[in-house]
Amino acid sequence: MSPLDPQARKVLDLGREAHEPPFETGTPEQARRAYNNGFRGLQGEREPVASVREQTIAGPGGPLNLRVYRGQGAAAADAPSLLYLHGGGWVIGNLDSHDEICRWYANLAPCVVVSPDYRLAPEHKFPAAVEDCRAVLAFMQDMPGGLGIDASRIAVAGDSAGGNLAAVLALLARDDKCPLTAQLLFYPNTDADQTADSYRRFGEGFGLTAATMAWFRDHYIRSAADINDWRVSPLKADSLAGAAPAFVAIAGHDILADEGDAYARRLEMDGVPIVAKRWPGQIHGFVSMGRHGPASRQAVEAAVAAWREFDPAFDRV
Repeated sequence: MSPLDPQARKVLDLGREAHEPPFETGTPEQARRAYNNGFRGLQGEREPVASVREQTIAGPGGPLNLRVYRGQGAAAADAPSLLYLHGGGWVIGNLDSHDEICRWYANLAPCVVVSPDYRLAPEHKFPAAVEDCRAVLAFMQDMPGGLGIDASRIAVAGDSAGGNLAAVLALLARDDKCPLTAQLLFYPNTDADQTADSYRRFGEGFGLTAATMAWFRDHYIRSAADINDWRVSPLKADSLAGAAPAFVAIAGHDILADEGDAYARRLEMDGVPIVAKRWPGQIHGFVSMGRHGPASRQAVEAAVAAWREFDPAFDRV
């Protein structure tokens, strides 16, 4: 096993010093308050972009809030775009918690990033989040002019539970015959069984614990039967063939490491172009910890490099 990266060690030390109770010992609302109070101390200064605006669209469960970022250097019209889905175990997270990542993507591509405030569990259980994300993708495809994007050059991305939603959305887009240019996944949840060996190796002491992950899942699903639904566990899909080319980032000291590896192998076996990259010394969530080391932005740089490789139109800009 690789040693912990200094960035990861620093974040773990800060977590221990905070003496915050585990999420699973309280209510979802308490978890949200604790998370909202803590994430700003992990992220760096907000990188300036060309513009940021808020927008509301009609969603399947009511009004759906979006944040739209236009990166510096992004084309004023027909720009490539990225639908970014935030992590947080389907229970926590919001438009502010992943603002740093969205700004990096917008400038590095450069592109337009759309980030939705999708419905959270347990108030809105599966498949509410999937339905919201699908509705935002449909909006991007149907109304590209208002966003200044090219409807044929949309990618999807996300981290953790957002990576789960992004992987599911890539399969839904395949089935809808609305191809995406890429799926960019940071340490995604792909198997809600939660039986991979990495749950044993890293179940305690590395940030996200096995107990917390089970708490998240059990708030998200309606019943145990949902665990076998590929829209919860995309690793259980009959085939991944035809899905968008994929970038998968895996943290070495993460309970989700093995299911991330397994998903990358399945993508490759099913003929999907794939770039899989490991950060051996990192922990779950490291891309959202930019205040404490360079690996966070470097991971987004690697994802954008893979996206540019998958979409040859970048070379013509």
